[in-house]
Amino acid sequence: MRQALAWVIRLHSGEATSADAAALALWRQRSPEHDAAFREAVRLWRSLGDAVRTLAEQNLPAAGGRTVARGAATNSSLSRRVLIGGVTAAAASLAGAYLVARPPLGLWPSWQELSADYRTAKGERRRITLADNVALTLNTQTSIAIRSTPDRPSVELISGEAAVQAAGEGAAPVVIGAAGGLISARQASFNVRCLEGVVSVSCVDGQVEIEWKRQRAVLAGHQQLSYSAQAGLAPASNADVEQMQAWLNGLLVVRDWPVDRLVQEINRYRPGRIVIMGGLGRRMISGTFHLDHLDDFIAQVQSLFGASVRALPGGIVLLS
Repeated sequence: MRQALAWVIRLHSGEATSADAAALALWRQRSPEHDAAFREAVRLWRSLGDAVRTLAEQNLPAAGGRTVARGAATNSSLSRRVLIGGVTAAAASLAGAYLVARPPLGLWPSWQELSADYRTAKGERRRITLADNVALTLNTQTSIAIRSTPDRPSVELISGEAAVQAAGEGAAPVVIGAAGGLISARQASFNVRCLEGVVSVSCVDGQVEIEWKRQRAVLAGHQQLSYSAQAGLAPASNADVEQMQAWLNGLLVVRDWPVDRLVQEINRYRPGRIVIMGGLGRRMISGTFHLDHLDDFIAQVQSLFGASVRALPGGIVLLS
């Protein structure tokens, strides 16, 4: 437990690196007790954070007042030092929390992703049996939290993408929560993707129900829709099932995408980061790419568009 708390503190230090994230993943895999201790440390940290915020709300206004109690007058210098130290610590904590919530260039998982019940690494795919009649296949960099009860299979998709197979007409529906919405199905095969607050749901076959902000929609086979806080709930449209399910076969199918969009997708699978500079990102590209050989894309962009390439440590590549 002490080690787990040390990991949590490290993640909030503002100095965590991709190597730390990899080391933490290995530490959690050492035993079920290690993983359980980390999740307990996460809950403890959150509880302490709530308590500190409550204390701050109760005491900070008094510190800014013009009168000071007599008993505190002799300790005014100490009080100022404590207050300044507290503010400094809070600022450092906020900076660290920001880096954990939004890692630069996405080089390591966010705080929510690291505290998930299941999480896949870059390029990893993983199958999970949620119930006798429900199975999920997690795509690259996908994090989920299990919310199931004995009579209701349920998952929170924190980030990433999952293919869901529900095959129980008479059983309770499987429920997937994502970015404030609920996706449910009794007998269906569908795909749910949640990236940066935008949720996309694609139905391969069967019927899928979506509920978001008191709005409801139903998808049949080969239909899709999306929702987000910015755009609301979009109407259903036709889905490209071949493209949608290509990742299950280790492929990335692209049809007239801007290079920018393709690079964003490749960065989900490839270690490090590809960064597009200049107008290259607006060029259009099509093709089928193997997820296990994504560095081939760099050579293709050089050949197709005459792009210049600069490789940096950590798998970072600049294309212009």
